[in-house]
Amino acid sequence: MIHVDEEALICDLAETYQIYDYKSLPAHLVATFSCGLEDDSRIKRKLSGLTVPINIMMMASIADSVNTLVWFNSEDGHKNRNRPKSILESLLYPDKTEPDEIETFETAEEFEAYKHEILRKGGFINGN
Repeated sequence: MIHVDEEALICDLAETYQIYDYKSLPAHLVATFSCGLEDDSRIKRKLSGLTVPINIMMMASIADSVNTLVWFNSEDGHKNRNRPKSILESLLYPDKTEPDEIETFETAEEFEAYKHEILRKGGFINGN
């Protein structure tokens, strides 16, 4: 655990056991305390690859379910459009880009024309 993230382990030991200098304790005792940390501790989350605490993931999942139920009963839900974005997915995969947010161009000229139009609409350049 120390090699994975020593600072996270130090914080967890201080928060849970009020151990502020783990190096002054015998190694087997520090190992016992470390293994006894809650599954939601910083170091155990890091070891398991979780970026968000379990309770936050559960609340996001509940919010997503409520949002989906409300959406199902809306006009958009009946027509299967404008589905609400998942809060849980945004927490678990913050760098994920939605496919409809990606714009592609065949040529540099197409890109420049598109950029020019955006700047013109935004008022950054005048005229054509």
